[in-house]
Amino acid sequence: MDLEDKVISLIKDAVRNLDSSIKEEEIPPIYLEIPKEKQHGDLATNIAMKLASKFRASPQELAMKIRGAMNQGLKGASLDRKIEKIEVKGPGFINLFLSSDSLHDVLSEIDEKKSKFGQSNKGEGKKINIEFVSANPTGPLSIAHGRQAAIGDSLANILEFTGHSVVKEYYINDEGNQIRILGESLKARVLELLGQRGVEFPGDGYKGDYVLDIAREVIKKFGDKAQQKTLYFFSAYATRSILKMIKMDLKDFGVRFDKWFSQKRLDSKGEIEKTLGLLKERDFIYEKDGALWFKSTIFGDDKDRVVVKSTGEFTYIAPDIAYHKDKLNRGFDNLIDIWGPDHHGYIPRLKASIQALGYSKDTLSVLIIQLATLYRDGKPIPMSTRAGEFITLKEVMEEVGKDASRFFFLMRKRDSHLDFDLELAKKESPENPVYYIQYAYARISSILKFEKEKKGKKVRVNLSLLNTPEEIEIIKILRKFPEIITICVHELEPYRITLYLQELAGAFHGFYNKHRVVSDDLHLSSARLVLVECVQIILGNGLRLLGVSTPEEM
Repeated sequence: MDLEDKVISLIKDAVRNLDSSIKEEEIPPIYLEIPKEKQHGDLATNIAMKLASKFRASPQELAMKIRGAMNQGLKGASLDRKIEKIEVKGPGFINLFLSSDSLHDVLSEIDEKKSKFGQSNKGEGKKINIEFVSANPTGPLSIAHGRQAAIGDSLANILEFTGHSVVKEYYINDEGNQIRILGESLKARVLELLGQRGVEFPGDGYKGDYVLDIAREVIKKFGDKAQQKTLYFFSAYATRSILKMIKMDLKDFGVRFDKWFSQKRLDSKGEIEKTLGLLKERDFIYEKDGALWFKSTIFGDDKDRVVVKSTGEFTYIAPDIAYHKDKLNRGFDNLIDIWGPDHHGYIPRLKASIQALGYSKDTLSVLIIQLATLYRDGKPIPMSTRAGEFITLKEVMEEVGKDASRFFFLMRKRDSHLDFDLELAKKESPENPVYYIQYAYARISSILKFEKEKKGKKVRVNLSLLNTPEEIEIIKILRKFPEIITICVHELEPYRITLYLQELAGAFHGFYNKHRVVSDDLHLSSARLVLVECVQIILGNGLRLLGVSTPEEM
């Protein structure tokens, strides 16, 4: 049982000691938080506020009584050496201050677990499908797709780190109107390059240089015979070429998908008709004005949705329902979809379809990722997708590198707009957060390498020598890592790790600038070497979860 579990058990015992008639199930869940303000201790709980009405006491009065019972039970719970004092703060918070012994135990645990520190089995092997990016194969990945890729991949890493079984999936929308327009765009460019006059380029066609590049490739392979090729050929060729480009960009970005799912294959197997047939059997589909409608209002949508037009064509929601049914049929406990901001209104109808298929709406979590704006020299860079003027993810990676790209995309909450400063991302200075963190990691590598090559006399490590304010601050930050991971899982939000790593790197640099790690004092040196190695372990754990490298030298 770890420290937090022991403290929660201590609180429960204290509550029952105050009222022996209270049952286990009557005690609400007890959560321990790390206070934002240092003067409020190392752990805090609001359990007194939750139980005040039951005990017919004010939260502060009850908190004082619980505190007294906790103090009496410290020794029996083997926590007298771990907890220095317990205080009641504000309207009824119970705050715990950990002893130096307890903090030093953190270093021993990190040193023992190393890359597994913060890891858990809280997910209990639950199968999670996380679908992200899923950009239509009509052009290169944009920076919006880059942000979705960074968040989705990092979130998958975090979920796996906490005992979930995760499958990362990319949904290929490889049929429909946009694919037809892409084929028309490629055909027009091929005919232009072959010298045909009066070629009409589609008004809503794709004008990027990448279409010209694909056209040149077609001509190189087929020559003048390309003029006889069908629209289906051009659509399929362009889709394959762009999908290959997307896969390469994602590989360079450090993102690997476990499954690539084709909408065309879903349609060819008749799965869309089968799914609509199932919903019709359950009386969730009806006919009106020659079209088929889904009764999504039954499940809270603001209006029913057309699934098959009067022309016989499927609307967007029809294949999406079939696709999510396929995922559920594969045995996933939870589905996570990562979408761009323009799809927000689509969530209620898709959750309605999940319920119509017989599952809880909570089976599906839809994460909306806000857009990012690139800045150069303090000015935003204009972008337009159809005109071919946009800056691609590949171009950003080529300019600032994979590590800075991934880290900067993760530096804000997913529902917040992101300003991406290209010049800052390239700086080799403390202003650049990813450089600052990686430099801390590399600096520690240099320290550990120096000590190893020195081959000095080994002494028994005495962690109690670590008692300066800077050292205590580092240890307190280190012990927060598992909680940060837990919060990321609860919120399905990886950005907190970026803030945490900046805090830890800042504390380390501050310590390093004030104290020597390796000195003539062998006992102090050995303790500080353990400290900095623990910092490096946690920096490495956090960076790897974000898909950012851990350089030994910089």
